[in-house]
Amino acid sequence: MLDVTPLLAAVDRFADRLRAAPESRLRRGAAAEGLALARELSLRAQRAEAPLAEPRVMPDAGAFTVADQVSVAGRDLAEALRTGAAPAEGLAEAVGLVGEAAQRAFG
Repeated sequence: MLDVTPLLAAVDRFADRLRAAPESRLRRGAAAEGLALARELSLRAQRAEAPLAEPRVMPDAGAFTVADQVSVAGRDLAEALRTGAAPAEGLAEAVGLVGEAAQRAFG
């Protein structure tokens, strides 16, 4: 089984930063970055687990929930990678996506 620790660590770091961010920072774009990342991670997990199904879009539940959305979507993708439902090369790409989103959100 694939070791998905790097993805989980990156997701946890970003989610923790979102949780600790002041509302003003979230509204200036950090929440939007988090939501975009959560949607992408969720889409990748759904495609891996059910390639023929129409993917569902993660809703915008507000700036104060986006950290949880990132965490859930990241864990869903990590599980798909760990079990082999998603290709292993997707791990490094997913970790990169998280890092890029964190950089855009927090500089």
